[in-house]
Amino acid sequence: MNRPSRLASPVVELRQYTLKPGQRETLIALFDREFVETQEATGMTVIGQFRDLDRPDMFVWLRGFEDMEARRNALTAFYGGPVWAEHRDAANATMIDSDNVLLLKPAWPGAGFDLPRRQRPACAEAGKQNSESALGGIVEISIHHLQPGKEAGFTERFRTEAAPQLAANGASLLGAFVTESAENTFPRLPVRTGENVFLSAIGFDNEDGHAFSRAPLATSPHLQAFQRSAELARPTEVLQLSPTARSLLGTSAIA
Repeated sequence: MNRPSRLASPVVELRQYTLKPGQRETLIALFDREFVETQEATGMTVIGQFRDLDRPDMFVWLRGFEDMEARRNALTAFYGGPVWAEHRDAANATMIDSDNVLLLKPAWPGAGFDLPRRQRPACAEAGKQNSESALGGIVEISIHHLQPGKEAGFTERFRTEAAPQLAANGASLLGAFVTESAENTFPRLPVRTGENVFLSAIGFDNEDGHAFSRAPLATSPHLQAFQRSAELARPTEVLQLSPTARSLLGTSAIA
């Protein structure tokens, strides 16, 4: 019998927003209240929202779509609709830059985000949590910038060599992605062009688990090899992220 799953879309956006100082909690509260269910009503999936632990003025989030046509339709409906019209000025007032966006697709069949049995808390319930102190799980996203033509080899080595090392050290591989090179179907929102990346999302149960698991992972020969690989075009970006109270993405691993 196949395990029930909720694969969060073959097309994924990773969005990193640089905010004005002190405005992250303002945007998170607005986003969780106004922009979650209303985006999903157009057919997209709001996969996860995060505080960047190393950059206090950075808000990171992920959303997914069934395909590029569905992306165009959903974004047209949301950004042309009444909710965005009502709240866009308040949202934009928190931001310095919102154009740091990668368009992605799963690196192999089944490598997308699987969200089984995940229930997003209601906005009122989520608001009762202490937004600053209750970190919960940690999600680490690594963006490997690859030389042209190196995607297949790097992806296969990661799947067969790095992924087992992650599991052996108590980390969960939440998803693995490569660049979606299709033309941007909603040019009103720019995406990073000319990119050739492999992205991994790794989950840890909590802050202590992250520190405990990360120490041996940092010295793993297999994982060190990926950081030094000749296939890389430039250094890897590593995002250390804390999910917000209404983030669906947590620490359940992919198969």
